[in-house]
Amino acid sequence: MYVCLCHGVTDKKIEQTIDDGATTMRELTKELKVGSQCGKCCCCTKKILNRKLIQIADITDQVA
Repeated sequence: MYVCLCHGVTDKKIEQTIDDGATTMRELTKELKVGSQCGKCCCCTKKILNRKLIQIADITDQVA
């Protein structure tokens, strides 16, 4: 699904960027330009970021 129409960024691309190490909105904006134009994608992007960070934390806890 497209999250940022201004820059053509999908939810999968956001998730991949998080998997590659991005952990903040600032890093996602730097890498993908999300939220840098009209800003309508910020809320959805933050939800994806928070969900992925929780998943990563849960996986890390299970391994430890």
